[in-house]
Amino acid sequence: MDASSTKLPIHEHPLFSSARFLKHCQGCGKSGDHYGGYLCNDYECRGVTFHKECAESPLEINHPSHPEHPLILTEKPPRSKCDLCGKYLFVQIWPYIYHCSICDFNVDTSCARKPLLPLHHPDPQEPPFVLIKESQSQKLCRVCEQPFYGTYHYGRPSCDEYVHLECVDVAEKVKHLPFHPNHPLEYTTSDSLSGDDAQIKSCILCGVTVEGVLYYCSTCDFSMCLPCVITPPPLVIEHPKTHEHHLTISTTQIEFTCNVCGVPGDKSSYSCLPCGFMVHRSCIDLPQVIMINRHDHRLSYTNHLGPGFSNCGVCRRPVDQLYGAYSCSICPTYAVHSKCATSRKVWDEINLEGIPEEIEDLPFKVVGDDNMMTINHFSHEEHNLRLTSENVISDETTLCAACVYPLNDSGPIYSCVECDYFLHEKCANLPMKIRHVSYSGQFTLHARGGEDPEDPGDLEEFACLVCDKTSTGFRYRSDVFTLDVHCGSVFEPYVYDGHLHPLYYEPEASIITCDTCQNTVFYHVLKCDVCEFSVDFSCATLPKA
Repeated sequence: MDASSTKLPIHEHPLFSSARFLKHCQGCGKSGDHYGGYLCNDYECRGVTFHKECAESPLEINHPSHPEHPLILTEKPPRSKCDLCGKYLFVQIWPYIYHCSICDFNVDTSCARKPLLPLHHPDPQEPPFVLIKESQSQKLCRVCEQPFYGTYHYGRPSCDEYVHLECVDVAEKVKHLPFHPNHPLEYTTSDSLSGDDAQIKSCILCGVTVEGVLYYCSTCDFSMCLPCVITPPPLVIEHPKTHEHHLTISTTQIEFTCNVCGVPGDKSSYSCLPCGFMVHRSCIDLPQVIMINRHDHRLSYTNHLGPGFSNCGVCRRPVDQLYGAYSCSICPTYAVHSKCATSRKVWDEINLEGIPEEIEDLPFKVVGDDNMMTINHFSHEEHNLRLTSENVISDETTLCAACVYPLNDSGPIYSCVECDYFLHEKCANLPMKIRHVSYSGQFTLHARGGEDPEDPGDLEEFACLVCDKTSTGFRYRSDVFTLDVHCGSVFEPYVYDGHLHPLYYEPEASIITCDTCQNTVFYHVLKCDVCEFSVDFSCATLPKA
């Protein structure tokens, strides 16, 4: 990711130039690998990416599909369906669409770039394609064999041939593609290829196994999927942070080990032949500095890990010192595989390169100079709390406001000098922000719920994501999930009093029985790598006897 950002009208936050193969465009709503573009590095929009052309769309256009009025680039249009291609824009946040408010007419940013003038077929013996306006057509595109959902498509009615706007030039594009110049690529379908060999049905450029239309060379068993024909990947990529020399696309199937992640592959790669450097296309432009939910410190990417590191901090398998990985500058032996570190279950998709580290907020302010004996806690700002090391509370019904466990025989507590408000000393020191193994996003500590009627997640009583128990105490909230403070305090490796070895988090338990309570566990379990022991979060966080 380029360190410099650009403010563009299509998005509320600054956008960063990216040299990655992006999976989805927030602008046009289209999915599929597309090289380069922009991404948003703001936490609220993590994972939001744009095609370069969509991000740089002008604010107003005159489009031949709607000559009556100009179309305005509009956020939150009344409908999210494009009237040209007929597709709905399914995006994380509201899409931007070219919209005519007078006629309620929509064109997505991708279709707005397609020509709508009649095209002439290169063969003069055949009639030209013309633009057809037809709603709810029952025909199929002769190129991709998919239905028409939009109002417009190209056709040659005399030949009973019809094609999508994006498919009309495919036959010509295939003739001029540089990826397989020795033999022509023939239009075929995956079902027509003999045998069940997934290799010949997989696109050599992107690695996707094709179900449907593909372009194939029977001499070389070379296959290309339709999306790579319509939007071909670049032949050469220049990205110094990935490799100091130009990287050239590999158009033959060859087994290799990616220098960036250390994972073997046989397609969808770029290489520098003089250096013997090969990389998955998905590993180009990996983030340089990240936070993951398995470690307390920032991790930085390094091209060669070197010796002296422990097993991967996520999968706990060995990390090869000869390949790229992420390491911690504070913990000298901590490292994580590149693939593990950038998994969406582990990383929040924020590149922290060039961003200063946050100063940790404390949950209280010290009052006076009595060595933290008196504090003003964020959960009870109206009064001060006084620390006592004596077991002054013997009533089992008096609970800590944070963990909702009894106060008796539990060590030092903070008590309000003016009312019945109590906190265990350790609960008063709970961090305001945490990372948790159950989710890649950040969690923030909240004292109570039911105070914001406009926030559907702000409930007085809530159910914890990982143990499913209800609570009215303090809670850690992310943008999606809520944890109670007991489960929020579970980190890897977890030391469980009822077991000899450390335990590690498994998000999908595959129907496991908890060895403590014998209940069946489907999700969120702590398991032992040495033996078959498993415990659910509900049992793992029970108070000590």
